[in-house]
Formats: sequence, structure tokens, C-alpha cells
Amino acid sequence: MIAPRTAQVTRNTAETQISIAINIDGAGVGDIDTGVPFLDHMLEQITRHGLFDLKVKCVGDTHIDDHHSVEDTGIAIGQALKAALGDKKGIRRYGHFYAPLDESLSRVVVDISGRPSLHMNVPFTRAYVGRLDVDLFSEFFYGLVNHAGITLHIDNIKGKNSHHQIESVFKAFARALRMACEVDERAGGRLPSTKEML
Repeated sequence: MIAPRTAQVTRNTAETQISIAINIDGAGVGDIDTGVPFLDHMLEQITRHGLFDLKVKCVGDTHIDDHHSVEDTGIAIGQALKAALGDKKGIRRYGHFYAPLDESLSRVVVDISGRPSLHMNVPFTRAYVGRLDVDLFSEFFYGLVNHAGITLHIDNIKGKNSHHQIESVFKAFARALRMACEVDERAGGRLPSTKEML
């Protein structure tokens, strides 16, 4: 019987006040309020398609712009994910998924490696989705991988609509992360590394 893989994180700065609760082995229940509506929509993709229970509350300086709220939410989710994974024994470690959304197709590959690294190739076709600067999506993922300690490869293989591009990325990320976090019964509780360390 696996111990509950849950965590709660609070992160307060002069720019944002964030609380996160995550259950890796959840049912896809989300309670998301970042103050950035399109980011909320993307985090809902993580809950629904990754089957993570995720509660996110962020109060940030969006009167300046959305940068701090988006980046700091990624940081806090990364911290919560790392804490919830615990010793990582028995996990699959690797995950990958292709997700289409109409004309857009994205591929995401995850390695829960302990080594933070982001490689993101999304040729956006416009600068904003709604009010949100598309450059902020890389800031979100940088924050997440740096604090979760994962390697993440994101490629939008094709797409013309920037909304579809980023939504297909988040759907693929959700499923790839779900796969990587799953417990592999054949592993017998061992770490998936010849170094015996992640």
C-alpha cells in the first residue's frame, strides 16, 4: 500500500502570495484561482488529464502584469510536486505523450531525474492569448522544472492557433507527467536509477 503522495506549499513574496495543495494519486479535481484566467484554464488541463487533485490560490501584482503570478505559480507547483513525490521509489520516472488539438500537435517528454532542465520549442503564431503574453509560458515551465527537479522537453510539432498550441502542450504535459509519476509495480519499490539516487 503506497503512502499518500500529497503536499501543501505556501509561497509568499512581495509580489505574490500563493498556496498550493496537490494529490498525485487524485481523481482530477481542481480548484484553481491564479488571477490569470488563461493560466487557470491551462492548470485545469493538468488536473483533468493528469488526474492530479490540485488546489491553487494566487494573489499577485497583476495590476503591473501577469509575469510574477505565472512564474511564481510554476515555482510553487514545482515545489509541491517534488514534496509529494517523496523518495521517488517505485515510480516510472519517464513519461511521454502526444496531444492534438484540432490543427495543433504537441509532444511532451518528462524525466523525473532530479536534474532541472527545460527544452521548449513552441513557435507561437501570435504574441498574446487573450491578455496573456505567450513568453510567460516558458517562465511557468522554467519555474516548475527548476523547483520540481525534472527534465522536460516540450515541442509543438505543428499548429497555427496559439490557443490550440499552448493547450495541446498542457494536455500533453499532464499525461506525460501522470505516466512518469505512476508507481510501477514491477519495480518493487526500487529507485529507477542505476545510481540509486534521483
